[in-house]
Amino acid sequence: MKKLVDQISEKVSEAFEIAGYDPSLGRCAPSNRPDLCQYQCNGAMAGAKTYHMAPFLIAQKVADVLAGDPMFSKVEMVRPGFINIDVAPAFLAGLMEQLEQDHRRGAEPDAEAKTIIIDYGGPNVAKPLHVGHLRSAIIGESIKRIARFKGHKVIGDVHLGDWGLQIGQIITELKLRQPELPYFDDSKTGGFPEEPPFTISDLEEIYPCASKKSKADEAYKAAAQEATAKLQEGHPGYRALWRHIINVSVSDLKQNYKKLNVEFDLWKGESDCQPYIPAMVEQMKADGYAYLSDGALVVDVQKDSDTREVPPCLILKSDGAAQYETTDLATIIQRQQDFQPDRIIYVVDKRQELHFVRVFRCAYKTGLVDEQKCTLEFVGFGTMNGKDGKPFKTRDGGVLRLEYLLRDVSDAVYEKSRGNGELSDEELHQVAEKVGLAAIKYGDLSNQPSKDYIFDLNRFIAFEGNTGPYIMYTMVRIKSILKKFRESCPDAVLGHILPPDGQKETNLYLTLARFSDAVDDAYEQNAPNRLCRYIYDLSNCLNQFYADRNIMKEPDPEKQASYVSVIQLVLKVLELAVDLLGFDAPERM
Repeated sequence: MKKLVDQISEKVSEAFEIAGYDPSLGRCAPSNRPDLCQYQCNGAMAGAKTYHMAPFLIAQKVADVLAGDPMFSKVEMVRPGFINIDVAPAFLAGLMEQLEQDHRRGAEPDAEAKTIIIDYGGPNVAKPLHVGHLRSAIIGESIKRIARFKGHKVIGDVHLGDWGLQIGQIITELKLRQPELPYFDDSKTGGFPEEPPFTISDLEEIYPCASKKSKADEAYKAAAQEATAKLQEGHPGYRALWRHIINVSVSDLKQNYKKLNVEFDLWKGESDCQPYIPAMVEQMKADGYAYLSDGALVVDVQKDSDTREVPPCLILKSDGAAQYETTDLATIIQRQQDFQPDRIIYVVDKRQELHFVRVFRCAYKTGLVDEQKCTLEFVGFGTMNGKDGKPFKTRDGGVLRLEYLLRDVSDAVYEKSRGNGELSDEELHQVAEKVGLAAIKYGDLSNQPSKDYIFDLNRFIAFEGNTGPYIMYTMVRIKSILKKFRESCPDAVLGHILPPDGQKETNLYLTLARFSDAVDDAYEQNAPNRLCRYIYDLSNCLNQFYADRNIMKEPDPEKQASYVSVIQLVLKVLELAVDLLGFDAPERM
């Protein structure tokens, strides 16, 4: 179904044409002065120069054409040439009934389905997820869900860090601790154990220990670099250990991402693109793009229009080793061959923007990507900071594990909710987990992705204001009213909605009609915060509407059924909207 603003614009455009003017002048938009009108058209102002006529005269002629149209309760010209519009209550009621019947609640899929790859997550294997991984996972998951809702084929890729020096460090440390393991026998080419010689807990202790030693001991570092080289050259034992590291790590990562309600379609890493690197390098050389600079192979990506220096894209180091730029470029080739995407979106820390500027420019310049067929997009996010304004840390200065953050927030919600006699302790814990996840996700997503924000636990779990728990409370309140209504009026038929009576009810209807606009805005801008803003506005409108009337004591059965139908529609819209953000509401709180 068409958006309300598009339906209004069509009517006004027809009126411009009937009045003798260009119909393109009839585009309307929600009013920025809702105290004066609901929608506004400024086309007469733009047309004044073309038609050599005062804009108020143009606006008045158009308003006269629209006079009496049943879609509008008010169409008036306001000097110097604005057209102010209010939608008729009866038309709004009919629109609400259409939204009730439409399972997409008015949000149409795009006419042309595209293939979109979203690169988000980016954890290194053998390390636990920590708060630094939070924003990529939450923002990327929401962008993925919104794009799928818009009708696109979307592929989420975790893009693991699984091929660098950290693997060599783990192998080196493991060899020191357990030299008798068969993986270190250079004469052995197969028949390695199927069970790994370590657990995820072991890896989480081994990796930081090895990393610390590598920084302090040059001989240890050299051994780790040699182990990395042997791994990448195909040493059978090291490859077997590497597969163990991947399997153990991915199993743990999947469990932790599941707690965040985040899923990936692909679990590929830097290792998967390695076969594409040699041919890519040779082609860049042959085409004259790659050249040696101080022994390293680079591609210039500076543009004449740049106001700052953009360093060359580093393809190979002087020792022939590949870099992040190399693997990112090779991954683009792999994705092109496997999926032929129309868009590739990278949800990454904004501090890596220069890196991706260089990678994208290199990919376009060298022909790895046809810019007319596929766009490379960078969604840079800011940091989650503590109250001191610095990146969030534990009390002892360490990086907080993600599972501990989830636990701490859930525990805080539980403590805040204790004393609710209606819920058993077990149910209260389950509710706390759901509300805690909503607090974290909504608290993050309600911010513009590129902005840093302060993680304030007390604010995030508050049941008032622009928070996840407030949204959950609103949804549970509606569920409670619906349950009471069904118990008291089991035979009532819902779905017929009366014209709004009063400003608060009108505001609620108009806000419900804006769901499709919010989804489109969030999709087009890669900005889930736009959808959060809508959810908060709708929740406020619902609570103001509810406070204005006692639904369960309404004496008029037709009015009561209409009120219940409206709040049921609000619940359906909110359920759809929060699912696009990656969480849901409990049945009770």
